[in-house]
Amino acid sequence: MPWAPGWAVTPTRCAAAFDQPMVLDADALVGQVKGHGKIRVLTPHPGEMARLTGKSIAEVQKDRVGTARAFAMERGVMLLLKGQRTVIAFPDGRVWINPTGTPALGTGGTGDVLTGLISGFLSQFPEEPDRAVAAAVYLGGLAAEIGARELGEKCFLATDILKYLPRAMEECAGVSHSH
Repeated sequence: MPWAPGWAVTPTRCAAAFDQPMVLDADALVGQVKGHGKIRVLTPHPGEMARLTGKSIAEVQKDRVGTARAFAMERGVMLLLKGQRTVIAFPDGRVWINPTGTPALGTGGTGDVLTGLISGFLSQFPEEPDRAVAAAVYLGGLAAEIGARELGEKCFLATDILKYLPRAMEECAGVSHSH
């Protein structure tokens, strides 16, 4: 779908035209985006999920797994429903629940960092998109846990995820720097 004068660039059109993996967050989250054969990762928080589905936030929160699974299957996308125990739903109906994270992830900008982590992992491991997405979510949550323990929940900034990401990766790999 080539660009032409008068052609409005929208997330839906970009998702349809772009063949590479795509991660959509915040204002790019629109209900019309579909994957169906292409890797599309949507990362809504409960308020954005309510807007995407036409449900209330309370309805989304009451059935996080069911809401995420149904949307992912219907749209053919990977969907990360952020929040306490982020839900990762896949187009084939599988659902993984991330065990890492902290309330500090409610800090502004953490979704942007997560989007970057997911994009980076997808580009490094394109043959395993499910695992790439899950690893990004897991490591981002673990880095936030480590940072929040050291800095405190209230002092934690989104960029601290990046600061503590190497330690999270070392912890996962079982690497020790003690001599």
